[in-house]
Amino acid sequence: MNSLYGWLLVFHVLASMAVIGPAFVVPVIRRSARTAGQLRFAFGVAAKLAFLPKIGGVVLIVTGVWLMAETQIGFTQIWLNVAILLSLLMIVAIGAMIEPRAKKIMQMMPENQGQGDEIPREFAQAMRTIVPFESAAQALMVAITVLMVLKPF
Repeated sequence: MNSLYGWLLVFHVLASMAVIGPAFVVPVIRRSARTAGQLRFAFGVAAKLAFLPKIGGVVLIVTGVWLMAETQIGFTQIWLNVAILLSLLMIVAIGAMIEPRAKKIMQMMPENQGQGDEIPREFAQAMRTIVPFESAAQALMVAITVLMVLKPF
């Protein structure tokens, strides 16, 4: 293993952690909120962590393409092609389905609501609309990770 390949692989794995970490943790934090204050806090954490998947995603693409060129693997492996397709689906699920809904929910929450107040029913219902998309994105991340590690076909 040459040193360039090793460093590219290290950055690729670190970038994947930057993408996967917040995508797994933020939904759990958001779903655990029981009061308006907790929900505001959960959305604040999500907003602060939002840059990690974006930067990590760019680094993943750059290092992934570079690794493909370095190993001269190209698009010849089915596992890699499937992983790339699933990654694109995950990006769409997060960027087009989850983030806009989450922003809309946060904008709906009145600032004057007390910290200990229960989350209004309409917010709880709106939060439930995000859950299937978050679960799908998490399942895609697991599938992508399995494909990248095991290279089954």
